[in-house]
Amino acid sequence: MTGYIFNNLHIYLFLALFLMCCGILGIVYRRTLIAMLICVELIMNGAGLNFVAINRFLYPDRVNGQVFTLFIMGIAAAETAIALAIIILIFRRFKNIEGDRLKEMKD
Repeated sequence: MTGYIFNNLHIYLFLALFLMCCGILGIVYRRTLIAMLICVELIMNGAGLNFVAINRFLYPDRVNGQVFTLFIMGIAAAETAIALAIIILIFRRFKNIEGDRLKEMKD
């Protein structure tokens, strides 16, 4: 009976939707660039969870969902490295990493 809760597609889709909504709300309401980067990662994790859950429950004999999720993870790692490098450069130049003040920081 306890294994039934984990064999339901709707639970995984709801969790993925929750992750994506938290990420979108975080991007809208957060001010610092690091928090925005974390929120983008939440959105990508929600998308990856969607791919894996749909693949497992609807097409268990194929591996397309896992392959797409691996690509998402690779893109997320590269995006994080590049974004952190940009954030460090912004901090070194302006001594601030708030996203709403970037327009005011132009020379």
